[in-house]
Amino acid sequence: MFVRTQRLTLRPGWPEDAPALAQAIGHETVVRNLSRAPWPYPIEAAETFLSCFGDALEPKFLVFEHQGGAVRLIGGTGLSVWKDEPNEFGYWYTPDAWGRGFATEAGRAVLQAARARGIRRVTAGHFIDNPASGKVLRKLGFRPTGQLITMYSRGRGCEAATARYEIDLSEGDCGGGDADDRMAA
Repeated sequence: MFVRTQRLTLRPGWPEDAPALAQAIGHETVVRNLSRAPWPYPIEAAETFLSCFGDALEPKFLVFEHQGGAVRLIGGTGLSVWKDEPNEFGYWYTPDAWGRGFATEAGRAVLQAARARGIRRVTAGHFIDNPASGKVLRKLGFRPTGQLITMYSRGRGCEAATARYEIDLSEGDCGGGDADDRMAA
């Protein structure tokens, strides 16, 4: 599945994306806000992650920015299985893409693709020391569940407090956005 927005292309990851992926995600400030990514992030981790893009219709994407005729990998987003949740929304962006509205723009596209596939309930979470992620989730229409759980972060090498969110995609559209978005878990 491919999705095009005003400034972005979202598409599945391919094996040849491994070097660009390792470079884009390979920042401790990014990986520490993710649960599954290791730190440091070697090329082998990128290759393993890219091998998981099996279902071409699954709403799981690498995010590419279009600027001045060039295209570059700036992040990843999509839905995946997490514990008992079949549709857990997650995302990350390379640091120089933070604060430019990409998380909301791409997130809106992912939620629209999920709705088109008949998915109604989507969950998400963010480490509480990353409040910018919660801001993005709220802009997309996610509502806090009131749950605060601990989640293991491979990048941190420990558990961290996580605020949980959910959205019902049968209720209207998927939030607005502005240029103050930042990367999230």
